[in-house]
Amino acid sequence: MAGGHRYQLQEALSLDPPTTTHRKTHTSLRIQISESYTPRHQKLDFVAEDLRLREIPRLRNVIAGHYFIHSQSDARRHACMNHINTLLAHAALTPDQETSALIPPIHLATTYERERDNSYPRGYQYARDGNPTRHLLENTLTSLESGFACCTFASGMATCHSILQALKPNAHIIIPEDVYHGLRVLVFDENASIGLRVSTVDMTSVDEVEAALTEETQLIWVETPSNPLLQISDIRAISKIATRAGATLVVDGTWTTPILQRPFELGADLVIHSLTKYMAGHSDVLGGAVVAREESELFHNISRLQQRVGAVMDPFSCWLTLRGLRTLAVRLRAQCDNAEAVAAFLRDQPRIHAVYYPGLEAHPGHDVARAQMKRFGAMVSFEIDGSEQDAIAVAANVRVFRRATSLGGTESLIEHRSSMEGRDTSTSPTLLRLSLGLEYPDDLIHDLAQALENI
Repeated sequence: MAGGHRYQLQEALSLDPPTTTHRKTHTSLRIQISESYTPRHQKLDFVAEDLRLREIPRLRNVIAGHYFIHSQSDARRHACMNHINTLLAHAALTPDQETSALIPPIHLATTYERERDNSYPRGYQYARDGNPTRHLLENTLTSLESGFACCTFASGMATCHSILQALKPNAHIIIPEDVYHGLRVLVFDENASIGLRVSTVDMTSVDEVEAALTEETQLIWVETPSNPLLQISDIRAISKIATRAGATLVVDGTWTTPILQRPFELGADLVIHSLTKYMAGHSDVLGGAVVAREESELFHNISRLQQRVGAVMDPFSCWLTLRGLRTLAVRLRAQCDNAEAVAAFLRDQPRIHAVYYPGLEAHPGHDVARAQMKRFGAMVSFEIDGSEQDAIAVAANVRVFRRATSLGGTESLIEHRSSMEGRDTSTSPTLLRLSLGLEYPDDLIHDLAQALENI
């Protein structure tokens, strides 16, 4: 099984008897980490002094996140990182062992030299099978999601495709009616050859999800908030349905990131990300990832596909994503602030028919979103009270917003979604979707106000 380092903390953590060193009594905690799938670090022993048992869960995440602990001071430093914002600020800051460079280098090599005995003692032999920079990103994402392991791919769609391909033949899956258009095309058009059977449901209704189950249901796909209507699905409630049915629950975390929503804590089995969006955050990276909560046959198959098919994320994109992660917390905070301000403005405009943002109390999913999200995100959709041409005119008249697809970058984007999706779209022709960036909120509001005045 390939796809990066999968560290497993031994089930039995043995505490050595208290010892005295330099006249100071402390507990010596010896932890052995074994790597199951690649031999790069077959065993790593270290002694972390002055760590209490309550710190073991954090230590587990630090290890899983590939934060190599080279000294007792490193162990103490990482044990003090209690909040995800702090972990993000230090994401993958593992000083180079040869130069002490704080930022890790990019490993671009595609092949690696064998030893004279024909072995690969450092675990790398070919870039499709593994790359140090990619593994650093995968293990960092694993840590941020508090998961078991991660596989990264060349795009978010390559990630989705690999999950579908990893299912057993003739699988039945359940997806939302309101979902990213690319996933809908992938499911119905590109995977027909593998006998995939699909049910689309109103994922805001737990009853509809349960009614769609069959004995062959292998997977339930949740996108919350959904694209583009920002509908909210109750992850915890749906996870209970999936568990009873023996199905895997996949949650798309692209719009929320690990900062705003913690799918594993709500019962999800897999979390996917288009790293192109908020995680990398600068509209210059293409990549995707799937993180598993625990080891499973499905994730084993996904990891095998990553290795054999080779739709892997390139090292430079991995490095750029790691760089982007370090500013994710501050970027997303400002973007959420802007979304809340813009949604409140749009709600009161006479030329607006509807505003879709779960942060508004009138949103039908507001209570569920408030319960499972820390904030309501940085995406807003709205419908013009008029024609399709009116909606297109608003997009044409903006001066600060950029007319482009995608989301999550520093710049604010506006998109006429139905024309982007094409002839088979189910999106209203009067809907515009906004991705809020880092601009001053008054500039964004004034820009939308003048655009609306000109229709």
